[in-house]
Amino acid sequence: MNMDDIFSQFGDIFGGGNPFESFFGGGGGTRGGRRVQRGTNLRIKVKLTLEEIAKGVEKKVKVNKQVVCHTCTGTGAKDKSSYHTCNTCGGSGSVRRVTNTILGQMQTTSTCPTCNGEGVEITAKCTTCKGEGLERGEETIAINIPAGVSEGMQLSMSGKGNAAPRGGIPGDLIILIEEVPHETLKRDGINVIYDLYINFADAALGTSVEIPTIDGKAKIKIDAGTQGGKILRLKGKGLPEVNSYHKGDQLVYVNVWTPKTVNKEEKELLEKLKNSANFKPQPGKSEKSFFERIKEYFE
Repeated sequence: MNMDDIFSQFGDIFGGGNPFESFFGGGGGTRGGRRVQRGTNLRIKVKLTLEEIAKGVEKKVKVNKQVVCHTCTGTGAKDKSSYHTCNTCGGSGSVRRVTNTILGQMQTTSTCPTCNGEGVEITAKCTTCKGEGLERGEETIAINIPAGVSEGMQLSMSGKGNAAPRGGIPGDLIILIEEVPHETLKRDGINVIYDLYINFADAALGTSVEIPTIDGKAKIKIDAGTQGGKILRLKGKGLPEVNSYHKGDQLVYVNVWTPKTVNKEEKELLEKLKNSANFKPQPGKSEKSFFERIKEYFE
């Protein structure tokens, strides 16, 4: 007798099925007193781009799994004559015994030893599945993935796992989300980060640049005198929260690029600019530090 048999007796005594299955999610259940097997769960990985995560997507995947045997339709029997109600338990899946004790008669219920609680007997096994009622097969499953999912998140589809023999309960399909790194954008929760590099002249004089977003391209203005480390925010250009209308922002980190080498003409020009009053650092008029701007943004 295994643990499932022991707990099934408590279910018979108190009325209400199998407590072992209810509390611990065991490998089967009972149906009208008969034991019903449950198929195992399947786990797959689905890769998503940032664009797919932003809008949600339907993915169709081919899953190799156990399916119901096409020959015996899951009974495990060679033909109908080889599949009949168990003579020992009469199809109930359990047998009752009455024992005389000093306190009177005591009735106990246990799993039928002939059919192992299934309520049916197989006299000749199916030649295709060898009596298992299952075979390997493929199924194309459409998975609706909501917008805003993240790396490592798990979704579950009930009944899309491995099939169970003899009309049992199919397992579940567990979908593990994997994010495909974007070429230019980085994810930070529901916000999206983009590193923008501009040259010194554009930072000093101001300019307009086109940058990538999840939705395509966006043109932004760089004010004259922009300092390296400045953060620009594109409101609502980030990712949505799962099952929510709230969306994050796109944060543009401005980096002023300094050339590693300059030619003679450029060097002479820079030497002249270096001595200009406007090109000398003015700590009292400088902008806030990078970390101060980050702190203000999130506050």
